[in-house]
Amino acid sequence: MGKATMKLYYCETLNPRKACAAARFLQADVEFVRVDLASGEQRTAEFLALNPNGKVPVLQEEAGTLWEANAIMCRLSDTAASDFWPHDHRQIGVLRWLSWDASHFTRHGATLWFESLIKPLFGGKPDVAMIEDAKTSFRLHARVLDDHLAENSVAVGKTLTVADFALAVALPYATAADIPLAEFRHIQKWYARLEELDARQNPFPA
Repeated sequence: MGKATMKLYYCETLNPRKACAAARFLQADVEFVRVDLASGEQRTAEFLALNPNGKVPVLQEEAGTLWEANAIMCRLSDTAASDFWPHDHRQIGVLRWLSWDASHFTRHGATLWFESLIKPLFGGKPDVAMIEDAKTSFRLHARVLDDHLAENSVAVGKTLTVADFALAVALPYATAADIPLAEFRHIQKWYARLEELDARQNPFPA
């Protein structure tokens, strides 16, 4: 086995989950490099040279580095010559769902994940008002996605794209973070099919 052509810096949080799952799904030639957020590795000068935002994921190639999970998923798709990031009429639809997801759907799912699961790890108390507000907003936007998935098996077109992996990123934590997923039948069916993929079940290196 030759050396991997790319390095994917990650930790076990939401946005890296997208990039790692995509890398596994596409069987990309990447070396996974874990960044220890708890010890502050993301704030070192060495890491800030890769991503001035001090966040993961980061994809490092010979040509340079790329940060932001959605962009990394698209780049990995291109390197694998896959239409997981399509380059035809579907691309605008994928961009729409990526934008909507970041502003609305996963934004609220991520709040529930953070308040319920991450804050307590660092001795914080979940903000009850913020949780209730996030649930209300999640339900509002989940209805939009549920209605779309009543007529469509995937987010865009007929096959999985980066949009599906983005939309589903917080949903593995639905039970633990009390994300009200159970109220949305079509999202549940779509999500259950996604979770049959090993890349989605086991996105992170062992």
